[in-house]
Amino acid sequence: MKLQILQENLEKAISLTSRFASSKAQLPILGNILITTDKSKIFVSSTNLEISASVQIGAKIEEEGEISIPSKVMSELISNLSKETISLSSEKEQLKISTSSFSSTILGMNSSDFPKIQNSIDEENSISLPKNELTKGLSQVIFATSTDETRPILTGVLFILSEDTLILVATDGFRLSQKRISLKDQNKNIQKVVIPKNILNEVSRLGEEEENILFGSQEKEKQVVFGNSNVTLTSRLLEGDYPDFEKIIPKNSTLKVLVDKEEFLRAVKLASIFAREAANVIKLKISKDSIKITSESGQSGNQEAKVDAKVEGLTGEFEIAFNYKFVEDFLHSVPSEEIKIEFSTVDKAGIFTDSSDSSYLHLIMPVKV
Repeated sequence: MKLQILQENLEKAISLTSRFASSKAQLPILGNILITTDKSKIFVSSTNLEISASVQIGAKIEEEGEISIPSKVMSELISNLSKETISLSSEKEQLKISTSSFSSTILGMNSSDFPKIQNSIDEENSISLPKNELTKGLSQVIFATSTDETRPILTGVLFILSEDTLILVATDGFRLSQKRISLKDQNKNIQKVVIPKNILNEVSRLGEEEENILFGSQEKEKQVVFGNSNVTLTSRLLEGDYPDFEKIIPKNSTLKVLVDKEEFLRAVKLASIFAREAANVIKLKISKDSIKITSESGQSGNQEAKVDAKVEGLTGEFEIAFNYKFVEDFLHSVPSEEIKIEFSTVDKAGIFTDSSDSSYLHLIMPVKV
């Protein structure tokens, strides 16, 4: 292999792919990145066997070839070179890197041992998703995924694709987020898949200059692929039965509350000071024109904050307790100035929504006190 490439292009590719190189001692090859040539471009690839990444960049290629080299060494070296043309050449398992004032030889490994990685996405069998809406939608659901590895299906996000809509769902058993995204192109590939959150965090960084992200799933290989013209990300799907989340969503609510988001967030943060020492519990007491937020700690004391609100359907006293962290996470995910909270009874989930966005729904289960 022999080629010339711009330092900044190679650095971007290695920066992305090196995040997926694994340091597992039993498989040293996974700590490497793979560089392969194809006519006037190269592919820089890596995998940790859960997620694979491949970045395509243009280069002036004199001789075709491929080589596998340690990710950490390559990343540190390329990032510290000046922004100029770099020459790469390989012989057997060695890669020589040189510029006008620098040269280095890196010891690599046999590229035939590197796992096979998908370096492009099949456009014909993929769905085009609007990048901005997808990124926003993921930010509104990912925080509700579970961190409990004993129920792996809940550590991912459920993608439900219909003809004209993508529904994103995440739950950890105590809260649930749902976001609907309208699709511009008609989708014939109707499906349900559960995707690990790790790859979805990476998808949000994809294609800064592109309007759409391509999405495809491979049922036979139990894989999902995201990509654009330069980057391809592949991940395994999570297998298992996702909870019937629609049963959890209350069909009717008797009490509706409209409240300023920033004022409510400030009150919740004040309550958290004492709630942190009392199992994170805060209480909401609804009156005819306000919400009273209280918390109490046996060690530190207590507090009470009152926030003006528009209240509909109140009959008598209504007091409900929540984990303040769950309420705070929702409030951070809402861009608008006003939120709506709906209740049916004190032992059923509260429905939290953005008053100006009907496509976003969040449920929080109450705490029994």
